[in-house]
Amino acid sequence: MNIKKWKENPAIQETRIKVEEKLEDRKVRRTLNWIFQILVALVFGILVGISLFQSVTMQENSMEPTLQVGERFFVNRALYKVSSPKRDDIIVYKTSGSDDAALHIGRVIGLPGETVQISNGNILINGEVYDENHDFPEISNAGVASSGISLESGEYFILGDNRNNSEDSRYGDIGNINKKYIVGKVWFIISPKDKFGFLKG
Repeated sequence: MNIKKWKENPAIQETRIKVEEKLEDRKVRRTLNWIFQILVALVFGILVGISLFQSVTMQENSMEPTLQVGERFFVNRALYKVSSPKRDDIIVYKTSGSDDAALHIGRVIGLPGETVQISNGNILINGEVYDENHDFPEISNAGVASSGISLESGEYFILGDNRNNSEDSRYGDIGNINKKYIVGKVWFIISPKDKFGFLKG
């Protein structure tokens, strides 16, 4: 059989076209499947990121000089689901479980089971002066902590670093913070650029 005539045979040409179309379809399907998998991975990554971290902007001067008004940072929302806040952690918390409850930022001072008191500008934990490794102003207003405050299970005593201009656990409208109202730990500063990175302090 003449090979040229065999190749030009309509049936052969039709078969060849169908094979090429199938191969092309497979390439398209593989490409679409690859794109789909990438999109799924991206969406999953975004959802995980949203569930684990939250972006917060500092709205008050209660944490100066550590955090300034307008600074933005990520809050690690997953950490305290598997562990408990530690003394000196900087946290974001609410005063109630309401979805629209205001967010506050403060530093963990007292832990569950401890007694916290502020006397003569000093913080006392279980009757012992707490020596902070920070240069904060002396406290001029002890608030309700002028007499000892006993922390129940799951309760934390919080202070702002701007000790004389901060609404925190010294005041009745804030009080001790229950762990279930703690949003997470301040973890990574987004802005300003000169402070970009993991929080120090």
